[in-house]
Amino acid sequence: MVKEYNNRIEVVLEVIGGKWKAHILYHLTRGPIRTGELKRLVTGITQKMLTEQLKELEKDGLISRKVYNQIPPKVEYSLTEYGESLKEVLKVLCDWGGDYIKHRYPNGEVIVRNSGDDI
Repeated sequence: MVKEYNNRIEVVLEVIGGKWKAHILYHLTRGPIRTGELKRLVTGITQKMLTEQLKELEKDGLISRKVYNQIPPKVEYSLTEYGESLKEVLKVLCDWGGDYIKHRYPNGEVIVRNSGDDI
């Protein structure tokens, strides 16, 4: 079966769109992260949604899951080699977001925590 898209942005939005996937990928640009830490960093996400999003990103080949054979179990997620190619895209999006805030809210009505920690 052939999958059809109207344009390439549809592909991008299907793979990294939505409320959570870009957040998850953003945090993984800094290196491997355990599930609990991701849950803490991606503010507002439920455990169920985090698990679903991680499974989808893994299925799409953007992240890898490493399970350590220990008790208690330890699971770590990281970007795959192909997932690493998103770093520059995410950086451009972060830069654009900062520029948008300056343009739209020139009097400082919006504050971004950790804006210096961008990719």
